[in-house]
Amino acid sequence: MTAFFESLGMTYEWAWFIATVCGILLIALPLMLAVAMIIYADRKIWAAMALRRGPNVVGPFGLLQSFADGLKVFLKETIIPTSANRGLFLIAPIITFTVALIAWAVIPFSETAVLANINVGLLYILAASSLGVYGVVIAGWASNSKYPFYSALRAAAQMVSYEVSIGFVLLAVVMYAGSFNMQTIITGQQGHIFGFINAYGFNPLLFPMAVVFLISSMAETARAPFDLTEAESELVAGYQTEYSSMSFALFWLGEYGNVILMCALNAVLFWGGWLPPVDWAPLYYIPGIVWFFLKIWCFFFIFSWVKATVPRYRYDQLMRLGWKVFLPLSLIFVFLISGWLMLTRYDPPPASVTNDNQDLRWVICDGGGLVEPDPECADQEPAG
Repeated sequence: MTAFFESLGMTYEWAWFIATVCGILLIALPLMLAVAMIIYADRKIWAAMALRRGPNVVGPFGLLQSFADGLKVFLKETIIPTSANRGLFLIAPIITFTVALIAWAVIPFSETAVLANINVGLLYILAASSLGVYGVVIAGWASNSKYPFYSALRAAAQMVSYEVSIGFVLLAVVMYAGSFNMQTIITGQQGHIFGFINAYGFNPLLFPMAVVFLISSMAETARAPFDLTEAESELVAGYQTEYSSMSFALFWLGEYGNVILMCALNAVLFWGGWLPPVDWAPLYYIPGIVWFFLKIWCFFFIFSWVKATVPRYRYDQLMRLGWKVFLPLSLIFVFLISGWLMLTRYDPPPASVTNDNQDLRWVICDGGGLVEPDPECADQEPAG
């Protein structure tokens, strides 16, 4: 896109700036539209589980219900409690919404459709996703009310508890893929199982990690049965209790944006991302972005299904699951995976190779790896 704007006569700096802004808008605007549709789908699935119809009045099949709710919230008055910290109270929902957006910068929608294809994409995702709790904590503290404050404390403890397990799961994926780059992780899954199944998730060593990541991602986004931060029977509406109007809407956009992000991460890390499920040539005629969105939808259906059928955990059960089940399980499988990779992928150097200067010159001249010396490098002095 930068080259296109440069062809219009712009300098590189302006072309890069405008291309970056366009890329951000191409992610932010469809994401907000997707959140509206996802909220509608969530309510429909929840209604179906309870043998109800769900939204069916505004627009055909109730499709415009989310837009009507958004308009209603937009027209409401923003009420700030007199005892609240006004500045932090208004900043908190903006932080939550912004953090939900920035993580999408490195998510690959297809082989070429990615805003920032950086080498440490997975590390960036881990850092960005952990920042979301700051908006909740600031909202709970700035509201100067006991229920939002209790909710903020729960959110912080919940994030710490499950972020550790998620970190070990990501470590296992990185060990298998050999890279933090999201595109490399996806392409590494091509034909991974039996030479034709495009997924890490069916690997016996990675399947438990996929399950841990799926459940931990529900806890990370505070979805039922892990919605202890918004437990209505205990905390009214949690950290959102004192919020109204667009501030309340920004929290909802950020929450569902994080849910879609976690669904996308499940698809990317374990189920092939934009690759078709099977490495069969005719399936590649379907655009990768179609496969990617289908997988996101499948995971969101699982999220909604669990929300509608599983009762909420007690707080002690939530902590026990994170620290006494997921953490040891993920740690054990990290050791098993590292041992398996050492046995199957480690290629020791030949027994005849010695550690003299000539061998070091071979390694340096040939860019690493013990191979036959390059004739052009044979007469070079050893490095150092």
